Amino acid sequence: RAIIGLVRRLSCRILYWKVSQKKVEGDRMADSGTSFLQRMRDAKAAAFVAPFVVFMVMLEGIRLFRIENSALPWWQQYPEHWGYPLQVVVCLVLIWFWRKHYPKFSWSGMGWGIGAGVFGILVWLLPPVLHHFTGWGDAVSWLSHFGFQERLEGFDPEVFREDYPGWVTGVVVAMRFLRLVVIVSLVEEIFWRGFLMRWISDSEGDWSKFSLKKCSTKSLWITAGAFALAHAGPDVFVAVLYGALAGWVTIRTGNLWAVVAMHMTANLVLGIFIMSTGWWGLW
Repeated sequence: RAIIGLVRRLSCRILYWKVSQKKVEGDRMADSGTSFLQRMRDAKAAAFVAPFVVFMVMLEGIRLFRIENSALPWWQQYPEHWGYPLQVVVCLVLIWFWRKHYPKFSWSGMGWGIGAGVFGILVWLLPPVLHHFTGWGDAVSWLSHFGFQERLEGFDPEVFREDYPGWVTGVVVAMRFLRLVVIVSLVEEIFWRGFLMRWISDSEGDWSKFSLKKCSTKSLWITAGAFALAHAGPDVFVAVLYGALAGWVTIRTGNLWAVVAMHMTANLVLGIFIMSTGWWGLW
């Protein structure tokens, strides 16, 4: 009996030890997962760069899904109609995740931002509008490389109008404007002006504490050039001018939210113009 009792006590202790070990391992794994998320959340550079990188990678991925075949279902012919809403969700989550790193919202310089947004998009639209009314770019072929060409092919929000209820088209348009006006403006300006201009201006120091008002002229033009390359195509020339204007607003106001407002204003005007004309290639 004594031996049986001893065996039972040993068995209970072994079982208790195994359960305790599993609990400790589980706590360690939970702590490891929490610490990893916390390290990611604390990464300043990631907060300004990652949303833009993810946005661009998703954009290229969406393009790879496109198959030009009218016999295929819409999600293969027009992957942007499901890919762009996915981009919106993913980028919103990332921006929310890293929200503590972004500067506190300020109304300072908003007038400059909004005014520059209207002016900037008018300059952006000038080449295709002039081409439409004058034909420039057809007779003088080199002008087509500066945006003087038709811009009719692109994201068409009305592809569902014939086969689906009208509210479907309404949802598509709303999501397209949400992406164009809010997501693109936040993701791009947080990276271009919030990170890159400051990093170029103070690459040896703590760029996150560097004042936007002190950004160098060199950083303005390098960022404008990189911004234009990201918009490679017929818009590349006007993109340099727009990027330079955005850099000027950044330095003039010292407020990241003013240049975000500039981008939002420009893209809102652009979206309204596209919906009015059907020039889908301008999206």
